[in-house]
Amino acid sequence: MNLSRRDLNRAALWLALAGCAAPLAACAQAAPRWRSNPFTLGVASGQPRPDSVVLWTRLMPDAEDESARNAMPACTVRYEIYGDAALQRLVMQGEIVTDASRAFSVHVHAQGLAPQRDYWYRFSCGDAQSPVGRTRTAPAPDADVRRLRFALASCQNYEHGFYAAHREIAGRELDFVLFVGDYIYEGSSTAPEMRRHGAPIPHTLEAYRERHALYKRDADLQAAHAAHPWILTWDDHEVVNDYAGDRDPAYTEPALFLARRAAAYRAYFEHMPLVLPPQGAAMRIHDRYAWGRLAELWTLDCRQYRSHHACADPARDSGRGVIGCAELADPARTMLGAEQSQWFAQGLAGSRRQWKLFGQSTQMSPTGLETPQGRQTWTDGWDGYPEARRRLFQGVADAGVKDVVALGGDVHRYVAANLRVQPNDPGSPVVASEFVGGSISSRGASQAAMARMRRDNPDVVHARGNERGYALMELTPEAMQCEFRATAYPVTSDASFHTQARFAVEAGRAGVLPA
Repeated sequence: MNLSRRDLNRAALWLALAGCAAPLAACAQAAPRWRSNPFTLGVASGQPRPDSVVLWTRLMPDAEDESARNAMPACTVRYEIYGDAALQRLVMQGEIVTDASRAFSVHVHAQGLAPQRDYWYRFSCGDAQSPVGRTRTAPAPDADVRRLRFALASCQNYEHGFYAAHREIAGRELDFVLFVGDYIYEGSSTAPEMRRHGAPIPHTLEAYRERHALYKRDADLQAAHAAHPWILTWDDHEVVNDYAGDRDPAYTEPALFLARRAAAYRAYFEHMPLVLPPQGAAMRIHDRYAWGRLAELWTLDCRQYRSHHACADPARDSGRGVIGCAELADPARTMLGAEQSQWFAQGLAGSRRQWKLFGQSTQMSPTGLETPQGRQTWTDGWDGYPEARRRLFQGVADAGVKDVVALGGDVHRYVAANLRVQPNDPGSPVVASEFVGGSISSRGASQAAMARMRRDNPDVVHARGNERGYALMELTPEAMQCEFRATAYPVTSDASFHTQARFAVEAGRAGVLPA
């Protein structure tokens, strides 16, 4: 049987999604009485629109209640949305039925809300009640918004340190959190042993569910979810390190790997404040958000549709440094896939909002190193897809689009950089700006390594990989401000944060400036 790559993707997604949106029991059993609170994974909200948000929780009781829950065909969960922190002004309420086919997760697409408003919400099931979460809707599409504040975060390896950054994020006044990948890590580490996954590398739906639940039990992560709506995209560790499209590093037979990937994607959607895709649908994560007339934000998927790595090692296809790889120049190679690339390019060219932001999973500015044998290129990042990057920024230049800013993660370092059609070429004008927000806990490179990268890549204005944290972003009609919030590595549970550096992008002028 000869199956195309598209056929294999569809088949794997269908198998993993089976039951994800299947009709549930017409009514659940009688309201349960719990010996312990089943809302152990907290609450969350996301996908903020002018008239809606998605609210999330999951019933995950302690062991003494687990067997009782599993014996139920379905559970009815009640949600309440309030217009005040005191929970006196009820705005909306309803019930949703969940069951084991979706790991007893709850996703409420709350519609009919007012724009640019704070709301408070909670869930209940039987005699148990969840913590209270706060969320916020986006402004009306034509609103004259004077300020947007959000946190840029990524890469929270559970074993590398604690989530003190999320505790600080929870206490900030923000409109949302933008998380750009590596929410979980599938593998285990050696040092440092701050805390352990305590389970093998996941390959099945149930194993990925368990890994997500472990991360979600962290109190600081729960606090950040409960305090702000989140906008999300993914990178590689939500499935397996350095996978590219339908290929993993081990060259697993594509149908088998796609089944694993689909299980990982399904577990991701089950545990995030996202609308669950209908049965049999593709797991689309790329999306678009607007914040009045001030800003437009695209989230991009840099994993699902990308071409395989250039000049791959025949023994193990993961990112690596290559020299003299002619395959890099192939114009057919893509990071985003043809459909997503066209969607994004048309969106950028047609946007009438002032700031055009895009959250994607890695560093877009060049990172290659000069060696006696020639320039060494890292194949897993945008340097490994140079023609796709050139086309993107050539489109920005040709359309005359202003105030474009790339926001990234993955590389476990703070970066402020200028983006050109031809990287590092002073004759090529700067057409966009870039900020990479460090990592919540995942270890990074030394200062010596970052100094070498900056020396060989003059477009990179700032690079530091020996501290952990996130970036605090603020937009006004006049400028975009970026503050890198950092702490020492490894992150302790009581870590405090300082400002590592500040940068700005002036409206109408591409490029980063010290602030």
